Parts: sequence; C-alpha cells; structure tokens
Amino acid sequence: MNLAFKALSDPTRRQILDLLKERDLTAGEIADHFHISKPSISQHLKILKHAELIQDEKKGQYIIYSLNTTVFQDLMNWALKFTRTGQQEERGN
Repeated sequence: MNLAFKALSDPTRRQILDLLKERDLTAGEIADHFHISKPSISQHLKILKHAELIQDEKKGQYIIYSLNTTVFQDLMNWALKFTRTGQQEERGN
C-alpha cells in the first residue's frame, strides 16, 4: 500500500487516474492531455502500474491502460477504517 500512496503523491499521476476514471486510454491519448514529454508520461504510467493502481492490456499495436479498481477499493476500505478509528478515539470510545 505504501507504493500506492507514493504514486498518489504526484499531481500528474493523480490527473492520469482521473482520466482513466472516465475511460480506458492508450499512452498517446493520456499524453495528449499534458504538456510534458511522452517519455515522462511513460514513467508516470510505469510508477502507477508498479503500485498496481493501473493495469495494461495489449490490443493490437496499442497498450490500453485502465484503473485497477480492486486496489482502489482496498485503499478506500483502509481509509474508512482509519477515519472510523480516529472518530472513535475523539469520542472516547
């Protein structure tokens, strides 16, 4: 989970995730939304993939990137537990 938080710390990677939330995209389609080099986008995609926040699938000559919703569900469950624990401590439970 630590890799996921590190990956999420970068605003460009968070923007990539927002794009993928809408639909699956190729690296080129993702790069079209940014004013940075394609190799930089590839590096961001590599970090997101290593953190298991996205997955890729080769379709013909393209690689299609999509969100790995399972990891997001795990992160949300963890965050909700963390929040509930903090609220209980504030109430003295």
